[in-house]
Formats: sequence, structure tokens, C-alpha cells
Amino acid sequence: MGLNMKNIRLLKTLIALLMLSSTQIRAEKKPNVIVFLVDDLGYKDLGYTGSSFYETPNIDKVANEGIIFNNGYAGASNCAPSRACLLSGQNTPRHGIYTVKSSERGNVKTRKIIPTPNTLVLQDKIQTLGNLFSTNGYKTISLGKWHVSNNPLTQGFDENVAGCEMGNPGRKGYFAPYNVPKLEPKKEHEYLTDRLTDEAIGFIDRNQDNPFFVYLSYYSVHSPLMAKDSLVKKYKHKMNSPGQSNANYAGMIETVDTNMGKLISALKQRGLLENTLIIFTSDNGGVRKTSYQDPLRAGKGSYYEGGIRVPFFAYWKGKIRGHRVSDLPVVNMDIYATCKALVKDNNRQVCDGRSLLPLLVKGDKLSTKPLFWHFPIYLESYAGKIDQARDVLFRTRPGTVVRYGNWKLHYYYEDNKMELYNLISDIGERNNLKDKYPEKCHELYEMIKTWRENLHAPVPITLNPEYNAIVEKEMLEKRNNQF
Repeated sequence: MGLNMKNIRLLKTLIALLMLSSTQIRAEKKPNVIVFLVDDLGYKDLGYTGSSFYETPNIDKVANEGIIFNNGYAGASNCAPSRACLLSGQNTPRHGIYTVKSSERGNVKTRKIIPTPNTLVLQDKIQTLGNLFSTNGYKTISLGKWHVSNNPLTQGFDENVAGCEMGNPGRKGYFAPYNVPKLEPKKEHEYLTDRLTDEAIGFIDRNQDNPFFVYLSYYSVHSPLMAKDSLVKKYKHKMNSPGQSNANYAGMIETVDTNMGKLISALKQRGLLENTLIIFTSDNGGVRKTSYQDPLRAGKGSYYEGGIRVPFFAYWKGKIRGHRVSDLPVVNMDIYATCKALVKDNNRQVCDGRSLLPLLVKGDKLSTKPLFWHFPIYLESYAGKIDQARDVLFRTRPGTVVRYGNWKLHYYYEDNKMELYNLISDIGERNNLKDKYPEKCHELYEMIKTWRENLHAPVPITLNPEYNAIVEKEMLEKRNNQF
């Protein structure tokens, strides 16, 4: 039986209403979020940040189509504390994670004071990004390096792939068979970074109809330095630059880049790119003996710029106006605050970051605020003079650092000495201006004192009875002559 004109008009109206309803549902769907975290990737280890040796065309493209933060920082200068800061939105005095394992690093006879004891795991009572998203109706997954407890499943994540207390994938761990728990290879000669991306795409496929949060935390480019043979050969034959010449490291970076391209393509093919916020960063600065970050001073483990300034950008097709560069100092704790604002979460957990959403989406100008790093412990030297630290025995001695505007103050607890730098005129932190600008030193130190009091930050002041000035002097002289 044929349709009359009245029925045809009614059918057209119903179809239009259904299409409108479908459009509204798509428009109201919560945005997906992917935090793309690379391990030990230095500030100058990407094409868009200035490297001519490492090849990162996919990362460069995404960065340039989003907003790049030239002054992006990690919450700490080494793995575990920085990750705890990112996952919780809280600075180190709140969660107590300052390093990996013991805070008593280096030779005991060269430590003048007793360092603050270290907390080994991020307590379950602290709400992580996993908790934040899961309580707001998201499906969540942690892939790769976790390093702040035994299992992310106890801290808000629905799924976990290869995450545990391990800080690296172990000996020969980038190629299958793997050392990380519960990850069996699916094919011969499988590479860990590739596998983690495949698992992320599989998770996205299973949750296309739900809002999802993906914490894609590669073990790369942490040691052991292991790249695919074809890439090692490629970079061994490529002209390098001073301090950037390691073919294995270069191959690992290129593999991360390839996987960024793979992930973006997967989102595009599934029609999810326009509804997915991607934030990319590193957990700390690069290892100085592996890759120089010049003109930034030092590297991982140091609170000079090379240890804490990292690649940092955000991309959201159609939502974030692209091709923008911001000089606003931001820190990885801002990621938690941004996500909290994005999902309109109302939990009352203290957050030391601030939401970047007004800047990202609306283009609003955000005021400059001070950034603080508190490190009341020791980190032994990796490579003496090559580390470019304050001395050749330690990458970091106990201290607190503040950056406010263009100024940065380092305060050390062993001797109460200060270093003041203007990062605009001296990004390499070579010219200590404390005597030239005593008022600025005083202003910034008062900020540190007030901040410490507000966070009840532990201050190490107890003298170490085993300290021996003669032994320290001998070791300094010996190490200075080694490098």
C-alpha cells in the first residue's frame, strides 16, 4: 500500500526529529581525554622544540595545530614524584613522594644534613585522574609505566596494561618477551611502544559509545636504550649535533612519534578526533649524558631548567584554536585541574594546579602565578661535570625552587645559599644575580617560606653525624678530575 502525501510529510518530520535528536546526543557527549606521557623526554628532543637530529614529524604537526607551552614544566625532576604530581594535581609535600626508593642517595659522608624520608607509593586516599574520570562516567585505562604503586586498578582505572611499580621495562625489555607483568606478545619481535598504542586503540574501539580517558604513559624513552635495528642504522648514518647523537635514543623517539601518528589516525578514522582533548608532555627533563638540552642547563634529577622544563602542548581539533604558542609558565599539576574543570567535577581534594581550560578553549589570558618545586633530599650524580649540576657529587642537594615571572630562585638547605636567575636574559642559569638584586631574592624567598608553611612542607635541618668534610673534599677533587 502506497504512502499518501500526509503520511510522507509525517515520515519526513519524524526523520528530521530523529536526526536532530542524534545531533544533540553527539553534541552533548562528554569529551574524551588522552594524556600522552613520554618518559625522560628532554625539552629539546623534538623537532618543534629545536632538535635537528631527532625526527618527530607527527608530534610536530599535532603540536603546531594545537597550543604549545614554551614554559611547560614537570612537577619534579625525576620519575615517581613528577608522576604523582600529574596524577593527583598535588605538589610533592602533599603526597610525600620525592624520589624513587630511598631519599638517602649518594655517599653518606658527603651529605651534610639528613634528608626527609621518602614516601614510596601514592596513597589510595588521594584521588587520581583515574578516580576523577571514573566517578564522572568515563571508562578509564592506564597503559605503560605507572611507578607510583603496584597497580593503577586500585586508583580509579578500569583497565591496566603493563603498569606496576617498575620504573623501566627491565633488561632488554622493549622487545618481546616482556619483563612487565601480564603482557604476553601477540607477534614475534613485537616492540613495547607499538604494543601499548595498539592496546590503547583497542580500548578506544571498545568504548566508542562512552566517554573515555586514556593515560598513555610510555616506558620510552627511558633506559635501557633499545630501538629497532632499521632505525638504529638510519641514525648512525645521519649527521648529528653536539650532545644529540645516540642512534638508539633517536630511534626510540621516532617510534614514539610514529605511534602518535597512529593514534591520531585511529581517532580520525573513528570520527572521534573532534571530541578528544590530547595533552602531551614528559615526566621530567632528559638524561644529560644521553641527550643535551642546550642552552638549558643540566638534565633529569636537577632543578635547573634542563631537569624540569619539558615539551608540553594541548590539541583538540575544532575546540582549541591551533597554531598558538604560549609563554605562560605551566606545570603538569595543571593537567588535573584542567580535567577537573572539563568534566565539571565537584570533589574537594586540594589541587595545586590550575585549570588551563579558559586559555585553551576561549583564548583567555591567564595571570602569571609562582611555581614551586620542593626537594628536601639528595640525588647522586650520574656523570660528574657532564651533569652540569651545582657540584659533581649530586645532581640535586636538598632545596626549594620558585619561578615567578621571568625570575627563578634556588634555595639550598645545607648552606642556606641562594641562586637567582633571570630566565629571559639567562635561560642557561649561568649568571647568579643574587648580589645584584637582593630585593628580588628577598621577595622570592618570602614566597618560598609562605608556600612551605601553607603546605606544611618538611624542611631538613638535622645535621648528619656521619658527614665528613675531608672525605667530601677528596671525592669532589677526584670526581672533578675524572670528567
